[in-house]
Amino acid sequence: MITEWTGKIFAWSTLLMVILICIDVILRYLFNFTLIWIIELEIYFFAITFLMASGYAFKYDKHVRVDVFYTKFSPKKKAWTNLIGGLFLLLPWAVISTYVCFNYFLKSWYINETSAQPGGLPAIYVLKFILFLGFLMLTIQAIADILESVQTIREEPKVNTDKLT
Repeated sequence: MITEWTGKIFAWSTLLMVILICIDVILRYLFNFTLIWIIELEIYFFAITFLMASGYAFKYDKHVRVDVFYTKFSPKKKAWTNLIGGLFLLLPWAVISTYVCFNYFLKSWYINETSAQPGGLPAIYVLKFILFLGFLMLTIQAIADILESVQTIREEPKVNTDKLT
């Protein structure tokens, strides 16, 4: 539910990013100047779009996967593949990234980090907090996917009763 909500809300950040890029391009090529804060906002919105929707993309299986063998697997074999990959690859990586990004954010917030560029944005820690939130959403979705895989593995196979009668 959290993943669903964040994915749908932050999908709109793509539109805002496109608008900012269009403004930047118009300023750069028609008026021969640019504003640093617009470029930095483009980076912020790219991070928001990519990171905050990562859990949503994972939930709906829209992430990158090599499907050479996976598509031909039975539901239980897919569940085993997802369980092993989730437990030993995705979850450790997501948890470590969440932890590192949280510390990264805290240090930035503590020193009230701002852009090093003249005319840049204040509060760089906001972007670093987005990094943390994005990995937190991915971690939550990874746990949900692992639990769903366990549930699929534990389900009894369904017997086709039509053939029995």
